[in-house]
Formats: sequence, structure tokens, C-alpha cells
Amino acid sequence: MVNFVAALRPMVRWLMKIAGVQPYTVEIEPGTVMNFWVPLETLKKKPGKKGDKPAVVLVQGFFSDGIMTWLFQAFALSKQYSVYIPDLLFFGGSITDKTDRSPRFQAECLAAGLRKLGVERCTVVGFSYGGTVAFKMAELHADLVEAVVVSGSVIERTDSINETMLQNLGYSSVSELLLPTSAKGLKRLISLASHKKLWLPDRFYKDFLEVMYTNRKERGELLEAFVISNKDFTVPNFPQMIHILWGENDRLLKLEIAQNLKGQLGENASFKGINKAGHLVHLERPCVYSRCLKKFLASLHEDKAQK
Repeated sequence: MVNFVAALRPMVRWLMKIAGVQPYTVEIEPGTVMNFWVPLETLKKKPGKKGDKPAVVLVQGFFSDGIMTWLFQAFALSKQYSVYIPDLLFFGGSITDKTDRSPRFQAECLAAGLRKLGVERCTVVGFSYGGTVAFKMAELHADLVEAVVVSGSVIERTDSINETMLQNLGYSSVSELLLPTSAKGLKRLISLASHKKLWLPDRFYKDFLEVMYTNRKERGELLEAFVISNKDFTVPNFPQMIHILWGENDRLLKLEIAQNLKGQLGENASFKGINKAGHLVHLERPCVYSRCLKKFLASLHEDKAQK
């Protein structure tokens, strides 16, 4: 029987081609490669020539690969911005033979890949796990990262944040939550991550699990490295503007966490809540999310023009 999700792949590739984005593999270092969805103009431009559009990098969460996470936003942004969508390591076509599974290593590889693609400055938009990678990239590469937008994410996933979330949701570990082993488990995860009740056929969950949840051992290791001790966490001094774009009905990371995050980040941070949306805010309300994102991006470039 044909896997429904796998059968969608050619259609997604065709849609992305219409949006002016296509897949491209970058060797970060021997043994480490990352797949990116890259603007066509990037692949055609001459070395050393700057792009005409501001660069926006969309970083996935743990739910699926890059393009399935950001399909709607790729279409919404591609006319005005050069959109780059990476597959983080052990998602999509990205892989490494190194043993480091930390968000820091993901951020270093992502930054190296973007530099190899000729990106000099960019705004990084991160969802959930990808938001932590975006924060780490902003901390380590301030010359590359101009601004950050995060949704359903924190600077670091500390013990206390993780334990509160698991207790509220009734799970014993973050792997049990984010690496379901059955269609029933995936169905529950999507239900918890959504505000609205979604009806999808049972076959969809089975097919999605088969296609999207590969490299399970390595992803389990990523989750182990994702959670750190409270005593190891300090708030970095970010020079960038940071926009927090949050589903007001998020049950995984509740609105209180977004408000605490804004307090930690200080005057460089702004916040916008989107009602009737949960953790998967960019998928539940893609038009509203994209409109809010474009408004923030436009304000960045207005401020730059005024200076």
C-alpha cells in the first residue's frame, strides 16, 4: 500500500519550486552534511555578490522536517525575502558521524552551512526545539544573526521547565512525548499540540510516523542533550531584537513561559500572542502567524532604513 505522506513529497517539491525554493545539500565538514531548501537566486548568483532580498532562516521543531514544518511560511515570505529552510541533523537529509547531540552543535552546523551558502546576515525564526537552536546561534554568531523570532520555545530547556511540562501532560519523559512509537501516541501528541480538534484518518498517523520518525536512536540522543540542569543555565546577553510569537492556548509550553521569557530577555524583546492556537501555532493559524511575522520583519528593515 502506498504511503500517503511519502506520496506527498513530489507535490511539496513542485510547490516549493513555484515558491522559488529548491533542495540543496551542503557539506559542513567531512562526515556532516545538511540539507537546505534554498532560494533559486542563491544558487544562480555569482560568488561574492550579495542577494537583493533580506535573508530569513526558518528552523523546524521536533515534529517533522524543515519543509513540512514551514510550508505555509515559505510561500508567504518568498516574494519579499530569501527564505532558507534547513533540515536539522537527523531530520530530512541531514546527518553527521560526530557524537555531539547538543543544540549548540546544531547551531554551529547551521551557521557554517549558511555561511557556505553566502548568507552574511539573517533573521532566524525557530519553532520549539528549533527556537533553542536559534537562540544558541544568535548567542554564538551575533555577526550572522540580525534578529530572532521564536514560537513555543525557550532559551534552554531546563529541568524545571521540562518536569513541569511532563507532569502537566502526564508523560514520564520528553522522549515518550516527542518520539511516539505508535499511531495512537502520535495522535495524542498532535492533539496536545493543537488548540482545535483535528480529524485525520488513522492511516495518516501511521504513514506520518513511518516517514517522519526515522533516526530514532539519534533523535533520542538529541532529546537527552536538549534538557539541561537548572544550575547550568544563565541568560545570555543577546544584542539582537527578539520577537516572541506564541499560541495563546499552548498546552506544551504555556503562555506563562512566554511571559517569563520576555522578562528574561529585557527591553530587546517583544511579544505577540495569537489566540485560538496551540503549540503548532504556525500550522493552525498560518495566515495570522505569517502576517505577524511579516510585520516584525518589516519593522526591522524600517528601523535600519531610518538609521
